[in-house]
Amino acid sequence: MVVQILGTGCPKCQALEANARSAIQSFGLQADVRKVTDLNEIMRMGVMVTPALAIDGVVKSTGRILAAAQIADLLRRGN
Repeated sequence: MVVQILGTGCPKCQALEANARSAIQSFGLQADVRKVTDLNEIMRMGVMVTPALAIDGVVKSTGRILAAAQIADLLRRGN
């Protein structure tokens, strides 16, 4: 499973990444976290507001910082 953090690296993007990493570690989940900072790629994914979170290329959240528990729930449910 691949978790993508979409954003330019702003503090909100960094917080979302930290929460994603925390969710993966705390809840014993298997996932690879990747940052997507290229604006063209972000727009190709249909994201207009960052930070955004995608799982296996499917955007799950835009414009907000999800808590680690929320991310863990999304990961458990999958796509």
